[in-house]
Amino acid sequence: MVSKTDDIPASVPNCNSVDPAEGETPDSKESTKTVLKDPCGCAHSADTTMMNGNGAHDHSEEADSKPEGGSGADADPGEETNEQEVIVIQDTGFTVKIQAPGTEPFDLQVSPQEMVQEIHQVLMDREDTCHRTCFSLQLDGNVLDNFAELKSIEGLQEGSVLKVVEEPYTVREARIHVRHIRDLLKSMDPSDAYNGVDCNSLSFLSVFTDGDLGDSGKRKKKGSELEQIDCTPPEHILPGSKERPIVPLQPQNKDWKPLQCLKVLTMSGWNPPPGNRKMHGDLMYLYIVTVEERHVSITASTRGFYLNQSTTYSFNPKPASPSFLSHSLVELLSQISPAFKKNFTALQKKRVQRHPFERIATPFQVYSWTAPQIDHAMDCVRAEDAYTSRLGYEEHIPGQTRDWNEELQTTRELPRKNLPERLLRERAIFKVHSDFAAAATRGAMAVIDGNVMAINPGEETRMQMFIWNNIFFSLGFDVRDHYRELGGDAAAHAAPTNDLNGVRAYGAVDVEGLYTLGTVVVDYRGYRVTAQSIIPGILEREQEQSVIYGSIDFGKTVVSHPKYLELLEKTSRPLKVQRHSVLNEKEAPVELCSSVECKGIIGNDGRHYILDLLRTFPPDLNFLTVEGEELPPECQRLGFPRAHRHRLACLRQELIEAFVEHRYLLFMKMAALQLMQQKANKDNKVPAVTDGTNAEPEPTNATPTPTENATPAASTEPTNSTPSESTDTPTAETNQTPESAQPPEAPTDDTTTTTTTNAEAPDTDTTATPQDNTEVPATAVTTNGTPEPAVAAVDGHQASRECESPLEGKEAEESIPGLAQAKELAESLAAEDGSSIDPKSREVVLNACKAVGSISDTSFDIRFNPDIFSPGVRFLDSSADAIQKQKQLLKDAAAFLVSCQIPSLVKDCLDHSALPMDGATLTEAFHQRGINIRYLGTVLEFVDKTPAKTQLEYFYRIGVTELITRCAKHIFKTYLQGVELSALSAAVSHFLNCFLSSYPDAVAHLPADELVSRRKNRKRRNRVPGGGDNTTWSSLTPAELWKNIVSEAQTYYHFTLQGESVDQAVEKYGLQKITLLREISVKAGIQILIKEYNFDSRHKPAFTEEDILNIFPVVKHVNPKASDAFHFFQSGQAKVQQGFLKEGCELINEALNLFNNVYGAMHMEICACLRLLARLNYIMGDHPEALNNQQKAVLMSERVLGIEHPNTIQEYMHLALYCFANGQLSTALKLLYRARYLMLMVCGEDHPEMALLDSNIGLVLHGVMEYDLSLRFLENALAINSKYHGPRSLKVALSHHLVARVYESKAEFRSALQHEKEGYTIYKNQVGETHEKTKESSEYLKYLTQQAVALQRTMNEIYKNGSNASIMPLKFTAPSMASVLEQLNIINGIIFIPLSQKDLENLKAEVQRRQMLQEATKSEEPEPSDDTPTDMPVDD
Repeated sequence: MVSKTDDIPASVPNCNSVDPAEGETPDSKESTKTVLKDPCGCAHSADTTMMNGNGAHDHSEEADSKPEGGSGADADPGEETNEQEVIVIQDTGFTVKIQAPGTEPFDLQVSPQEMVQEIHQVLMDREDTCHRTCFSLQLDGNVLDNFAELKSIEGLQEGSVLKVVEEPYTVREARIHVRHIRDLLKSMDPSDAYNGVDCNSLSFLSVFTDGDLGDSGKRKKKGSELEQIDCTPPEHILPGSKERPIVPLQPQNKDWKPLQCLKVLTMSGWNPPPGNRKMHGDLMYLYIVTVEERHVSITASTRGFYLNQSTTYSFNPKPASPSFLSHSLVELLSQISPAFKKNFTALQKKRVQRHPFERIATPFQVYSWTAPQIDHAMDCVRAEDAYTSRLGYEEHIPGQTRDWNEELQTTRELPRKNLPERLLRERAIFKVHSDFAAAATRGAMAVIDGNVMAINPGEETRMQMFIWNNIFFSLGFDVRDHYRELGGDAAAHAAPTNDLNGVRAYGAVDVEGLYTLGTVVVDYRGYRVTAQSIIPGILEREQEQSVIYGSIDFGKTVVSHPKYLELLEKTSRPLKVQRHSVLNEKEAPVELCSSVECKGIIGNDGRHYILDLLRTFPPDLNFLTVEGEELPPECQRLGFPRAHRHRLACLRQELIEAFVEHRYLLFMKMAALQLMQQKANKDNKVPAVTDGTNAEPEPTNATPTPTENATPAASTEPTNSTPSESTDTPTAETNQTPESAQPPEAPTDDTTTTTTTNAEAPDTDTTATPQDNTEVPATAVTTNGTPEPAVAAVDGHQASRECESPLEGKEAEESIPGLAQAKELAESLAAEDGSSIDPKSREVVLNACKAVGSISDTSFDIRFNPDIFSPGVRFLDSSADAIQKQKQLLKDAAAFLVSCQIPSLVKDCLDHSALPMDGATLTEAFHQRGINIRYLGTVLEFVDKTPAKTQLEYFYRIGVTELITRCAKHIFKTYLQGVELSALSAAVSHFLNCFLSSYPDAVAHLPADELVSRRKNRKRRNRVPGGGDNTTWSSLTPAELWKNIVSEAQTYYHFTLQGESVDQAVEKYGLQKITLLREISVKAGIQILIKEYNFDSRHKPAFTEEDILNIFPVVKHVNPKASDAFHFFQSGQAKVQQGFLKEGCELINEALNLFNNVYGAMHMEICACLRLLARLNYIMGDHPEALNNQQKAVLMSERVLGIEHPNTIQEYMHLALYCFANGQLSTALKLLYRARYLMLMVCGEDHPEMALLDSNIGLVLHGVMEYDLSLRFLENALAINSKYHGPRSLKVALSHHLVARVYESKAEFRSALQHEKEGYTIYKNQVGETHEKTKESSEYLKYLTQQAVALQRTMNEIYKNGSNASIMPLKFTAPSMASVLEQLNIINGIIFIPLSQKDLENLKAEVQRRQMLQEATKSEEPEPSDDTPTDMPVDD
C-alpha cells in the first residue's frame, strides 16, 4: 500500500513563524504544491481546477445552477444516489461484426447508449473503410436508423452481423464525400492548425516521444538504455543562458512532410450539370491532376464516380472508356494513378498511427501566435467554403442557416430530472454553445472585414448593425450617446464584457422559464463586436413597445411585470440581488429584482427573455467617484476612490461570494459570542469570553469593517446550515442550497476563526498577518448551488496547517463551543417559523443580523442593490434607511477587496499556493479572489511595499509585464482602427518595432503608391469606422509609443513605470522581450512568422511586414459546465484525500466518463481528470497506465490551452516523471528540456517552479551519470529555492542534499560535506534532533566523512610510497535508478510508505473515527502524531 505524507510528519506546526512563507514548515504545502497544479498553474488546488474553463472565464459560472432534481444532496448521501443512477446507464458493452464490401469482416465493441451514427463515424475513420461515406448499416436486411440508440434496435445483440451497404448519392452526399476525401488527404497537414480553422490546433508531444509512448515503451525496455543516451541539452536550455530563441517553440515534425497523392482536386468549371445531364443522374463534376501529370475530368453521379470525356475547354459528359465507375472516389483514383494508390495507403497508415487526441477537433478554436511559412496549396473545399456561409459540419449547402436562438433555448428546456436526462441536456447545451461561438466568430470577422451588409447602411459606419446567419452583430462604440453619462466609448467597450458576465451568471443559476441570449464578444482588428442570438419578433417592433420590464433609458422611465419579478426572485438569492423599488417618470414606485438596465422582453415564441445584464453585479466604489460619499479609511489610504474611464466598473461575482462568506463567519461568531455570554450570565461559572474575543465589533455597530480576514471555513463541515427563509426542509442541512453563503469548500483552514478580528484595519502591508486564504474558489466550487462538501471534508489536517499562527489555533478552540450552538440556533430559526425558540436567542440572531448587514432579521441573508449610485435612478424617500445600509454594504465590500483579498493574494503567492507564470495565469489568480485587473497597479505597489519583496520578485515581474502589454494593447486597439486592410501587415510590424525593437527610428513601409491614390479617389464609403487619413499610423515613433504606454499605465492602472524607453524598462524590471512579444501577440491576436528576431539591433528594425502572418480574433464566450461529472470528480478527490484510493479512482473514472459524455473527447476539465488519474495510477504502482493517462493529459493540454500554456508545462513535467519510472530515460530528459525551454520563454529563469524543474532535470542527469551537467541544474535549483523559500526552508535542505549526492558521486567529498552540513543544520533547527530527516542527514554526514577520510588516506599513501603504494579500493557509487526515482518522488511531492494490511485497517478506522469526531464536535482535528501517515496520498 502506498501513501504520500509530507517530507516530514506533521508534528511541527510552527517552528519558525518568523518568515511568513515558511511558517508552515511541514512540507505538506511544499511537496504537494507541484502535485496537481490546476489548469491555470496557480495552485488553487485541483478541487477547483475544473472550474477554469478557458482563460478568463470566471469560476463563478458554476454558482448555483442546480435546480430541483436529484444529485444535489451532500457528497456522501448524494454519492450513493449518484452511483445508483450511474449503474442504471452503465449497461455493459457488446461486440458486433461489421461486414463491409471489399474487406474482411471485423469485430467492433459498441455500447448500448451509442447511436448508429457513431458506428458510421468509426467506419469513416478506420484505415480500411475510411473512404466510404455514403452507406447504410443493415441488420438482417433492415436499414438501421442513424439516430436510433443501439439498445432500441430489435434483434441487435452480441455477435450480430451488421452489413455495410452502399447507398446512391445525392448532391449533398457527393459533397460530403469529396470533403471527406480531402480531409483524409490533408490529415497529416498542420496548415489548418496554423490558420486557426475548423477547431484544429497544434501538438508537439510526439516529436519528443518519437511516436506513441505506450508502444515504444514496450519496445525500448529491452536492454539498458544507458549506453546510447545523448543527454546534453541545447545551449539555450542550460541554466544562466541568456539567449531565448523562438524557433524551437515549434520543432519540425517529420510526419508533416506530406506524401503527395494528387496535384490538384477541384470543382470543375462545368458545374452545375445542365438539365439534360441532371436527368442522367449527374450531380457534379470534378477536375483532377494526378501526380503522374494526367489531367482527368470526373462525374459524380448517383451511382458513384466515373471518368467523363470533358477537357478544360470542351464539355463532353459521356463516360470515357473505361469509365472506372466506382462507388468511392478513392477506388477510382487508385485505378488510374499508381502513385495515388501507394501514397494514399501509406498516408492512411500514418494517420491511424497518430494518437487520436492529435486529430480530434477541440470544442473552441485555439490560435497559435507563431507559425512557419506554409505553402498555399490549391484546395477546392476551402475555396468553396470561403464563398458560402458554412456553419457546422452538417451544412454543406449554402443557404441553410440555423435558428441559433431556438437551438440555444430548446436545449435549456430539455428535461433534467435524472442523470441520463441531465447528461443529454448538458451535452446539447455544450454542443450548441460551441457551434454558436464558432459561427459568431466567423460572423464578427466577416463584419469587420466588410463582407456583411449592414441593416442600417445609411448611417455612419460606427453606428451600423449587422445580421448574418441569424446572429445580430453590433460594434462596441457609443452610438446615439447612449453611454454619454457613463463614459462614452470607454463604457460602450466595457459594457459587452459586463453583459457577458451577467449572461454567464444567470445561465449558471439556470432558472426554468427565464431565458438569456446567446452572447459572444469578439475583439478583432481593433474593433469590439458583440454577437447575440435574436429574440423572435424583436426586429419587427420598436424597442419601446417590446420592453415590459426594466428601463431603456437608464432609469428615467421604468416598467415592471409580475411574471418577471417572480422569475427574477428565484435568481436573487444565488446572485445576491436585492429586490427593491425605484421611482419612474410619474414619481410612482416600480418594483424591480435586478438593475434598471436589465430589460425583459417576451419574444414571439412566448419565452421571457432578459438582456442587457451589464449591471448584474454591484458597482465597485473604489473606481466610482460619488459626490459626498466617503470610502472607508483602508480604501482612502490607498488613494481610492479613483476616477476610471467609465462608470461601469463592477465587483466580480467571486468577490461578492467571498465577501458574503466572510460576513457569514462573522455572523456565526457574533451569535456564538452572545450565546456564550448569556450562558455565562446564567450560570456564572464560565468567565466571560477569554482571549480578547469579546473585542468583536459590538452587535450594535451596524457595519463592522470587513477587515477580519475573510476565511471561508469556519469548520471542516461546510456551513450549509445557512439559514434561508424557505420552510419546506425541516433541517436546513440537506438540499437547501443556501446560496446566500456558499459553503467554504476550498480546502482552506479548519481552524480558521479569524485572527485580526478586532483590528479595524490591519496595516495593509503586514503580509505576515495570516490573512487567511480567502480563496474565492471556495465559493466557486459549489458547482451548482449544491454545496459539495467533498472537498472540505478532506482529512482536515492538511488544511489546518495552512495558516497556522499560534494565536489562531487557540482562538479557534475557544469560540467553537458557541459556534456549534449558534449554528443549531440559526438552523432551527430557518427551519421553522421560530415560534419554539426563546426570545433571548432570537434577539441574539437579530443583533448578529444587524451587525453584518443582513436584509432579514431572523436569518443571515446578504444581498446587494445593483442600482445604488446609478445615475438617473431615484429611490423612494421611505426606503432611505435601507438605501443607506446598502451604500454602507458596498463600501464595506470595496474595503474588503483591498484589505482582505489583495493581501490574501499576495500571501498565497508568498507561501506558493498560487504560482502565476504568465499573464493568463496571473489574471486567473486575480479573478479567483474576485480582484479585477484594474487593481493590477495597486497590487504591484502593495508587493513593492511588502517586507518579503524579494520572495515576490517573480510575481512583480510578471505583473509589470502584464501591465505594459495591456497598456500596449489598449493603444494598439485604437491604432489599428485607423488602418485600412491593404496596409495591415505594414502597420502591425511598425507597431511591434516601435514597441519592442531597440532601433531608434523605426520607419513604416507604406504600401505602394499607385494603389493608395486610386483608392483615395473612390470615396471609401463603407469601411473603416473613424476613417480620416489612413496613413496617420505610419507616423508613430518608439519614443511616442513608450510615452503613451507610461501615461496609460498612470491613468488606467495608477502605476508609475520607470524608464525612458522600453529598453530601460526591460533593464530595470528584468523583463524579457520575447515574453513581451508573446503576451502582446496573444492579447491582440497577432500571428508572427517563427524565426529568430534581433530585438537589440540598433541598425535595423526587428520586424518587417513579411513577418506578420495573420490577425486572429480574441473571443470571449460562456463555458457551459458538466455539473454531475464535476460532482463525481470532487467526491473522488475527497475519497483520495481520505486515503480511499481505489474508491477515489473509481469515482474519478466515472467522472471521466460523464465528462466525455458532455464535452466530447477534448476539454480542459477532462485534462484535469486524466492528470489526477495518472497520479493515482502512479501511486498505486501501475506505471504504464499512469504514463498512458498522462500522455493524454499532455496532448489535451497542448491542444486545448496551447503548446506553451503554463498548464502544458506542468503536464510535461508529470509525464517526464512517469517516463522515468517506466525506464524511458532519454524520453524523460527530452520532456524535461522541453518544459524548461517553454518556461524560459513564458516567464524566464527566475521563478519558483524553475527550481522544481531543475531539480528534476538534475536528478535524471545524475541517474545517467552526467555529473557536471547535473550539478549545473541542481545548483541553480538550490539558488532559486533559497531565494523564494528563504535560506532556512526544508526545500533548501533537500536541495543541499541532492547537490551533496552528486558531489559524492564525483568523489568530491569536501564539497559534498559542505552541502550536507548546510542541510543538516536546517533540519536540526526546523524539526529538531530527533526527527528522522535529521537522523538520516546525520547518518549521511558520517558516511561522507568516512569516504573523505578514506580518500585522503589513499592520497597520502600515494604521496608517501609513490607508485608501489597499496591502494584501498574506493567505493564510487553510481546512483541506482531506484534511489533516483525515490528522490524524484520526494521533490514532486509523492512519498510511498510500505504499509501492512493491519496498518491499513487501523488507518481506515482512524480516518472514520476522525470523521465521526468531526461530525460530532465540528471542531478542529487533533494534530496527528509522527507516525500516522494521515494525509494519505495525493494532491493538493
